[in-house]
Amino acid sequence: MNKKIKTPEVEKLFEAILTLQDTDECFTFFEDICTINELLSLAQRFEVAQMLREKKTYFDIAEKTGASTATISRVNRSLNYGNDGYDMVFARMGGAETREEAE
Repeated sequence: MNKKIKTPEVEKLFEAILTLQDTDECFTFFEDICTINELLSLAQRFEVAQMLREKKTYFDIAEKTGASTATISRVNRSLNYGNDGYDMVFARMGGAETREEAE
């Protein structure tokens, strides 16, 4: 874990997020703390990660999501060299293939 983000403020934010009970509450909370563009960017990165795990090409991902190749590359780096956060969530959602399944 990146020590730069492990602050009391970030921990408090994560605790607040963990109190949310459903997607309606997520919409309400995230609309208040994020701009529309920030939220759409996060959602786009998550979709890019899912598509990368499904072995979609950069071209297909860019075409479907509108993500730049720089964004796709950054997400790909996180999938391959990050903390496995995407894969943890994918496994819990029963969705896209995880790193272990891909290998």
